[in-house]
Amino acid sequence: MEAFNGFSKWLFFGDDGKIKHNDPIEQEKHIKYNDLISNLIMLHNVIDMTKLLQQLKQEGYAVNSKTLARISPYLTEHIQRFGEYVIDMDQDVEPISFELPIADSA
Repeated sequence: MEAFNGFSKWLFFGDDGKIKHNDPIEQEKHIKYNDLISNLIMLHNVIDMTKLLQQLKQEGYAVNSKTLARISPYLTEHIQRFGEYVIDMDQDVEPISFELPIADSA
């Protein structure tokens, strides 16, 4: 939980990471929007990590539960918080495969 809170706090950078409204509805909106963004970035991270793990497995590397226990979806190094983002609503979304058979860690 602490890792998620740190991740979420890192993403909540507007207004110095502080909710400056006294209105409970506005406070709730800030929290919910930040949770939504956090969950979307975590999903993106999981998709990217799964693709890489699948590629490593195809190349013959062992992917086991011990390895998976050491990775986290709370990565931030690749995120440009102040970058420019273009949303292309006409772009086709490729199917997501989360299938990753793993070997026992023993």
